[in-house]
Amino acid sequence: MPKESKKDTKVSKRADDGKKRRAKKDPSAPKRGLSAYMFFSQAHRKTVQEENPEAGFGQIGKILGDKWKAMTDKDKEPYIAQAETDKKRYEKEKAAHDGKDEE
Repeated sequence: MPKESKKDTKVSKRADDGKKRRAKKDPSAPKRGLSAYMFFSQAHRKTVQEENPEAGFGQIGKILGDKWKAMTDKDKEPYIAQAETDKKRYEKEKAAHDGKDEE
């Protein structure tokens, strides 16, 4: 009696395995608001790179993180204000975008 071919018995790797699939991201959706740290990072990355030309991407991130942690709340205020403004922008754009989807 011939053996069954493997093609007949093998289950596809893409078959429904009970895992939830993530929905595709809407390309027209607004970009999320940046955090206060991200605004700080954008403002200081270039100077940190100039001060540490031998540092790699991860090392620069670590230096920026250390500088952020060393800052006082008063020093962080301008970046926090930027983050709040950007959050409001995002919420406004998201509300407008979600309103278009419902119509």
